[in-house]
This record gives sequence, C-alpha cells and structure tokens, in this order.
Amino acid sequence: MAKFSFLLGAAAGYVLGARAGRQRYEQIKSGAQQIWRSQPVQSQVAQAKHNARHKAAPAALDAVSSAAAVAGDRMRQGAGKIKGDAERDVSSQTVEVEPDVVSDPEKWASEGGATYPLGETNGTSG
Repeated sequence: MAKFSFLLGAAAGYVLGARAGRQRYEQIKSGAQQIWRSQPVQSQVAQAKHNARHKAAPAALDAVSSAAAVAGDRMRQGAGKIKGDAERDVSSQTVEVEPDVVSDPEKWASEGGATYPLGETNGTSG
C-alpha cells in the first residue's frame, strides 16, 4: 500500500509540475483512472473502508466517550467548589412581565402582519 501511495503521489506531482501539454496530461489521467479501477486497488479500498467502520470508528467512539466522561467528572468536581457571591448573584425568582404590545390576530393583515394566500382567512369570514 505504501508503494502505491508513493506512485500515486509521484504521478500527481508529475501532472502538476509537467509542462508536457494536454495530451500527456490525458495519458496520465487515463492511467491513474485505470489503476484506481483495478481489482487490487479496489480490494484495498474495500478493506480500508471495512477497517474504518469496524475498527477505527468504535475505537474513536470509545476514546471520545472516555474523554467526555473524564470532562464531566472534572466539571462536577469543579462545580462543587464554586461559592456564591451575594453581590453578583441574580435571584432565581420568576417575574411576570406585561406585554409591551397587545395585538389582535384578527387585525394582523390590516396592521401589516400575517396574510393568507388566495384571500383565505384564519377560520373566520372576513
């Protein structure tokens, strides 16, 4: 696989650096496509996909889960050390607030608000 990667990189470098013209570019491109479609390459691609799904993904999931668990533990430990500051803390009381604007849905269209397509109304005749 390492040899193939090297050859692919060498071909790409040649294509990018060569000044042999369009015809040579097309020859190299055709050769690269032929190699890519070959059975040995495609079997390696399939093996890599299989390994990614069945080995790398579960390992990554385990690593992320472990890191998240450690982070959660540390956050809980740190949260226990937080002390309140009476001057800066905000009360957790619920405060009722009167709305600034009172709007009637029946008048929205005349107020420049909601309109209905094809002259329909919101359930009332109007």
